[in-house]
Amino acid sequence: MTAADIRPGRVDAVCVVHAIRDSGSRRVPVTAIDKRPVSGPVHVGPHGLTGDRQCDTEHHGGRFKAVYVYGEDEAQRWVSELGRDLPAGWFGENLRLSGIPTTDAVIGERWAVGTGGLVLEVTEPRTPCGTFGTWAAEPRWVKRFTERGDTGAYLKVVAEGPVAAGDPIEVVSVPAHGVTVRDMFTGRDPDRLAVLLEQQQDLSPTLVEKVRRRLAVRQVQGAM
Repeated sequence: MTAADIRPGRVDAVCVVHAIRDSGSRRVPVTAIDKRPVSGPVHVGPHGLTGDRQCDTEHHGGRFKAVYVYGEDEAQRWVSELGRDLPAGWFGENLRLSGIPTTDAVIGERWAVGTGGLVLEVTEPRTPCGTFGTWAAEPRWVKRFTERGDTGAYLKVVAEGPVAAGDPIEVVSVPAHGVTVRDMFTGRDPDRLAVLLEQQQDLSPTLVEKVRRRLAVRQVQGAM
């Protein structure tokens, strides 16, 4: 798939932290998962959106997880299953998007967002955690979310700029390796994951570690 094969997307909502809440975890007792839409343009810098916050900085935020996005189509699949409204920000996302793949975006894919120069690059999937399960208040939520595999995507900031609801999203480049966020999350086709390491530059260290771990397991299994 090339950039020309993908129609332009759209930013439906821009979300930042609304309130710091109890996480239900002893390790990090509070969470900034409660994100809600804000009006007007918001500046996006190397570590995320102005006005946003991450409490669990070991697993959220940083250069390779500066922005978290979730697709409206994926959200609506959960709406149908759960029978409840899941407004923008409910998944802890900074941007709710439509018309563009999120979980099925290619790692390293770059998007030009709006007209103010913002460029984002897809880096890795979101891994659901116990805090997300507490927030969702749905039975077996983490397992169900994992089984569905609609993780949304983390992105890094290639060029700073503003973002606002209604901004168009243009896919400006798609790496040839073709490994998607979903491929990385599920671990399917280890040979393609190996190609990802060979072809893609400036990968997230956590992603590289996961790929190498999966390749090592495959090597051990092949030797048995």
